[in-house]
Amino acid sequence: MDRRIILSVLFAAVIGGTGFWLILPDEIDDSGDARLPWSTQLDAEGRLQVFGFTIGVTPLAEVQAVFGEPGELTLFAAEKAEPPLTVEAFFEQVNLDRLRAAFVITLEVAQDELAPMYERGLRVSRLGNGTRKVTLAPADEEALRQAPIAHITYLPMAQLSPALLEARFGVPPNWVTDSQDVTHWLYPDKGMDLGRDPRGNVVIQYVNPADFERVLAPLRADLAKAAGGGAP
Repeated sequence: MDRRIILSVLFAAVIGGTGFWLILPDEIDDSGDARLPWSTQLDAEGRLQVFGFTIGVTPLAEVQAVFGEPGELTLFAAEKAEPPLTVEAFFEQVNLDRLRAAFVITLEVAQDELAPMYERGLRVSRLGNGTRKVTLAPADEEALRQAPIAHITYLPMAQLSPALLEARFGVPPNWVTDSQDVTHWLYPDKGMDLGRDPRGNVVIQYVNPADFERVLAPLRADLAKAAGGGAP
């Protein structure tokens, strides 16, 4: 699914929920095996580890077990996107270590595997940008439980200040503001893009550092269309 849709539509969905949790630095325990959004590291192969998951390795089934729910699994088909077919699991409300958030888990699945799943889809609808949203057949949903994570989008249900974010995530090597007035803190060595809108609503994207272009490409496209825009 287009990351710009996530940044706009899911921002609105999350902040429309009831009750923000204000995350204060002295209220969260960083010790032990806490599954915290700022607790990241790379394994020996350079793959990102966050929330106790390893991107490119951890299967959806493990995510579902940790979250305690199956999530809403959907295939998206976008004519002008690359890749044209993507499959995502949406978890509307997850509580990890006292932090409540929504998650979008994009799976790593080859296009030649997704194409027949699209044909077997039970229902197809169109989003406003023309992207087709496909309800998958139950057998395909079950098969996709073994697919590994490719991309995590994390939407905390809290409004967070730049000072708090800097204290937890550190000063970003680079940042850029997109056409929706969302400021992206870019951490390419961590595979992380932290987006914050003027009201303090936050969305964080995680990919393996080697795949950070997945994050930069839609930003570059957005900035190219905006008057006076530059590229990160």
